[in-house]
Amino acid sequence: MHHIKPQYLVDETGRKTAAVLSMKEYRALMQRLQDLEDALELDEAVETATGFREYVEIRAELQTDGKL
Repeated sequence: MHHIKPQYLVDETGRKTAAVLSMKEYRALMQRLQDLEDALELDEAVETATGFREYVEIRAELQTDGKL
């Protein structure tokens, strides 16, 4: 994963209150988050699926219906 080097904003007591990232780091972080969300959605879909059909079966059906 991309190495992130945040800079911090601090309040008058020295407590970190915010982090600043470069746009490159921000985009990489957002992409990583999206990838993780997609993986979780796929895991959920697999766990809740009631059945699967073979690709060739679906393709044949679509060809019969004129959708391919």
